[in-house]
Amino acid sequence: MKKLLIIDDDMDMCLLLERFFTRHQFEVKLTHSGKKGLEELERNKPDAILCDFRLGDTDGKELLIQIKQVTPEVPVIIITGYSEIKMAVEVMKHGAFDYVTKPLFPEEILITIKTAIASAANGTAPEPSVSNGTVRTRTGNANAVKADKNVKYIFGESREFKDILRQMDLVAPTNYSVIISGESGSGKEAIAQEIHARSKRSQAPFIAIDCGALSKELAASELFGHEKGSFTGALNQKIGSLELANGGTVFLDEIANLSYDVQVSLLRVVQERKLRRVGGNKDIDLDIRIIVASNELLWDAAKIGRFREDLYYRFNEFSITVPPLRERRNDIMTFAHFFLNKSNAELDKQVKGFSPEVEQIFKVYKWPGNLRELKNVVKRSALLSGADIIDVTALPFELVNHKRLVFDPATEEEATAEENAINLAANLTEQNVDSSAVPAAQVEEINRLSKHTLKSISIDAEYEMIVDALKKANFNKSKAAKLLNVDRKTLYNKMKQYNEFNEQ
Repeated sequence: MKKLLIIDDDMDMCLLLERFFTRHQFEVKLTHSGKKGLEELERNKPDAILCDFRLGDTDGKELLIQIKQVTPEVPVIIITGYSEIKMAVEVMKHGAFDYVTKPLFPEEILITIKTAIASAANGTAPEPSVSNGTVRTRTGNANAVKADKNVKYIFGESREFKDILRQMDLVAPTNYSVIISGESGSGKEAIAQEIHARSKRSQAPFIAIDCGALSKELAASELFGHEKGSFTGALNQKIGSLELANGGTVFLDEIANLSYDVQVSLLRVVQERKLRRVGGNKDIDLDIRIIVASNELLWDAAKIGRFREDLYYRFNEFSITVPPLRERRNDIMTFAHFFLNKSNAELDKQVKGFSPEVEQIFKVYKWPGNLRELKNVVKRSALLSGADIIDVTALPFELVNHKRLVFDPATEEEATAEENAINLAANLTEQNVDSSAVPAAQVEEINRLSKHTLKSISIDAEYEMIVDALKKANFNKSKAAKLLNVDRKTLYNKMKQYNEFNEQ
């Protein structure tokens, strides 16, 4: 019987995972802090460790380093929130086998843990993880995705989505570059895949690159490739993602996150359809179609100097704007049933639909995570449902209690102008904007856009953290602020900010 150590301060989640893995013939040990986890590790060496990134007494990175000092051969899988993907990539550099994102689906974790144990036994590297019909390598450095040609995207009945469908029909047969704009989780990559599937390049590769996950140091190598010996650590020749896509389509997600230097090199590729590997001395001809996506308006980013205008104009041969789910409520149940059918197939379930109460909650909820959040909610609910119909008891906390999470705007008066300035500075830091380098005439524009960018990028992450803290503090806002390591007034600011986002 294989031994599994779970380190997580969420008691309910631990018990759920313990029951699940015990049924699958694992000997499970539960600990609720990093300190207790290390003590258990020294007493009883497990075959694998499942560890939450955020613990009360430490974080996943520090704990991972300590675990690897004690038992370097034991695979560690990190549990992380969606907003912490970049942190998860960082811990993988310190030896984590893989990461799983919340909400958790035990069957998927089971596959990951079995793969980790088998890899440790054989001394082999982890295989690429499979998720949502695409093959992804979760190493932080290999973010290319080759799309499964059988993946099809569905469209709702709203006028907005019918307009998108018509735009796709127009642009797909051409070789035009396309900019897709929309909030995180709204389905930009799926639309890019569908454009590729409807194009003359449909039998060629579709390579998706998450520019937000590319480090500044390695971005050029990942995109353009490098020659052996071109820099320290370049032990072998590497074919870049753009070259791998030759003949097909490249999807550059969160394109505005690329550094200025990489943007300059990318401009040459777009203009000349040629690339040169890092350290190389010859050009390589490229025949690729480029689709880019951003959860902010690229033109706005160009106006404040975060994105090259000439590159924007090269990409902007055609543009598609994807509306957030809250603006097309008629589509919610269409997508919900689609995701339910997929969940039934993946989980071997026979759930037929949703109760009227659940449908009503779905229709009034704001869905800050858009389609990605809806898909995760449906899959989780299908897993937990013991009946033919998903009822309210299977829904996550934030949906059932969404009315309790509407914060009182009157308390915002307690926030000071100083804190607002600190929050704005934090926004600029998150966007990698050097405020000292921005011309004075553009400061007002930055102030306006930084708020928009924070909403579109991290509102779901902040919301998740606030909800988690409120649950642990039994809705005592002062205690929740302490858990979040902010003062009470800052927490109120964030609450009010979430309200404004929901009202849009």
